[in-house]
Amino acid sequence: MTKHVGVLMGGWSSEREVSLVSGAGVVKALQEKGYQVRAIDVQRDLTGLITNLNALPKVDVVFNALHGRGGEDGCIQGVLEFLNLPYTHSGVLASAVAMDKPLTRKLAEMAGVPVAKGVVAHRTEVQARDVLPPPYVVKPTNEGSSVGVRIVQKNDNYTILAEDSWIYGEEVLVEEYIRGHELTVAVLGDRALNVTELTPHAGFYDYTNKYTGGMTDHVIPAPVPEEVRLKAMEYALTMHKALGCNGVSRSDFRWDDERPGTSGLFFLEINTQPGLTPLSLVPEQANHEGISYADLCEWLVEKATCHA
Repeated sequence: MTKHVGVLMGGWSSEREVSLVSGAGVVKALQEKGYQVRAIDVQRDLTGLITNLNALPKVDVVFNALHGRGGEDGCIQGVLEFLNLPYTHSGVLASAVAMDKPLTRKLAEMAGVPVAKGVVAHRTEVQARDVLPPPYVVKPTNEGSSVGVRIVQKNDNYTILAEDSWIYGEEVLVEEYIRGHELTVAVLGDRALNVTELTPHAGFYDYTNKYTGGMTDHVIPAPVPEEVRLKAMEYALTMHKALGCNGVSRSDFRWDDERPGTSGLFFLEINTQPGLTPLSLVPEQANHEGISYADLCEWLVEKATCHA
């Protein structure tokens, strides 16, 4: 019997536009695979969402293509658990933990995965002084896609956290800046796929460089020593398992090539709802391993589950 798949997209987070692109790609791919597909633009309307999911023909499984708050922080996962609807990607707990960067850092340390020096501080404290020796990175505690990330160099002023430009909460995560290379690893099921190096043409790998074509080079496999490649894949799989992720995740790293061996490799964060746009990294790594975009979407649907 043909499955009816509801594809959740849009949402109300800062990553709404990215989610709409991901969702559109997923809808097209699943239709090509023979599924009956219903695209659902998720709003802040729980009654409307439930009505849409229950409308005939009733949805059998949900493909969660939402990004950011509300979509990958455990909220929508809790709704789907309550409705007893199987859904793709990670469950409530893994989603909530991964979205909380300070908590994820603590789990990484417990799992033996190195992270850069860091501290959670109030925005006013960071405005007033250097809470770490510069250069350092300032980021929201619970956003994705590099939203709100700032790099503070020596002698920078502190207007980056002014009230009219900082909309991401009163607490911020401040981390030591790791020079060198931006690396990322996708995990599919129980397998780390590969390592990609990301080289922006200007600046760092921020939101604009992520989602604007031609602004960042993706090099796969990353031109790094074999021991670094294997260690990055090991760490990504460790974090996937430590959080209890389901389906697919993507872990991001910085690698300082001036430090010996793998000592310069540091975990940054894990994404339980990686993008599925034409510029996204998980489909790119999957394709490199012989898994097409449509096959990836189908695999995620067939692995969908309730976690409660």
